[in-house]
Amino acid sequence: MTATAPEDAPSRINVMVPWLGEEEVAAVAEVLRSGWVAQGPRVAAFEEAFARSQLAVHARAVSSCTTALHLALVVAGVGPGDEVVVPSFSFVATANAVVHAGGRPVFADVDPVTGNLTSESIERVLTPRTRAVVVVDQGGVPVDLDDIRARCDPRGIVVVEDAACGAGSTYRGHPVGAGAEVAAWSFHPRKVLTTGEGGMLTTEHDAWAERARLLREHAMNVSAAERHASVLAPAESYLEVGFNYRMTDLQAAVGLVQLARLPQVVRRRRDLAARYAAALADLPGLRPVADPSYGESNFQSYWVEVLPEHPVDRDGLLVALAEAGVSARRGIMAIHRQPAYASAQAGPLPVTERLTDHTLILPLFHQLTEGEQDRVVEVLVGTTR
Repeated sequence: MTATAPEDAPSRINVMVPWLGEEEVAAVAEVLRSGWVAQGPRVAAFEEAFARSQLAVHARAVSSCTTALHLALVVAGVGPGDEVVVPSFSFVATANAVVHAGGRPVFADVDPVTGNLTSESIERVLTPRTRAVVVVDQGGVPVDLDDIRARCDPRGIVVVEDAACGAGSTYRGHPVGAGAEVAAWSFHPRKVLTTGEGGMLTTEHDAWAERARLLREHAMNVSAAERHASVLAPAESYLEVGFNYRMTDLQAAVGLVQLARLPQVVRRRRDLAARYAAALADLPGLRPVADPSYGESNFQSYWVEVLPEHPVDRDGLLVALAEAGVSARRGIMAIHRQPAYASAQAGPLPVTERLTDHTLILPLFHQLTEGEQDRVVEVLVGTTR
């Protein structure tokens, strides 16, 4: 027998709901009617549009942000024996991509306010074997890229921007990722812009972009689209050991619609974030995420740190929210605590561990109503009484 909720139970408020509508349905239907559903003209159009919107020189669509990160590290020259500095305060894929490239992740601590790496925290773990640094725009909060590149560029250390959460965020008046040598993006359903699954690599380097284009399609010298467009397909050759990291035209068609909506989506998310900030301002022991001085967040995740003076701890708040039908989440993980990285190099990471243990993510998505948001706030207010 399946358990059912009581009739008077409040409707559930999810932590995130992608905003998809009839325009996406129509775009996918058009691709299906075309007969071309694999990587093809829609992918090319999505790459061009994304590069233009993010002020990137080149964009290469791929199957996920993890594969984009992997390709970014490969084209940047990371290989066996190389150390790559990464935040532990991130989704595990940030470190996994380093391992996939043959490198060794070295964990650095993060800023207590933004949750991002800083030039100082990176400096503490650099060694002569450091080949690259992966910085993350955590939860959409832009990383201070210029300061980090000023420290790394003179040493020949490549800075890879993990902009998985960053579409729509800005850094010093420009889209995040615009100042990166190479950046990786996610279009997972939890992100502000989604294609279901999917990712993008952007770079300012012509050679890196060309190699990424080849590697994502088995390093084949003639693309599948070019071969299928020919009555007599040219013979292909495989220039090195590549990967199958392609995006489909079905995904890209959704991405093009979503990209056109991005400014509207970000405005709505920032309005909702401002309402949260105003409502939580007078509650003791709750510190919500906020814009840094040098940029604006898209608030892909609205996270709150539960300070010691709050009467209920983080896990207690999650229970209280769940009992009210609100699906919140624990904060960002600490990768170095995961079994897969038990033997990884990690010094003291006090800020990472504090934020992981004492933050939670509140519901925030385009369709969230003010009434639903007020329900979330009411629960938080109730725990302070």
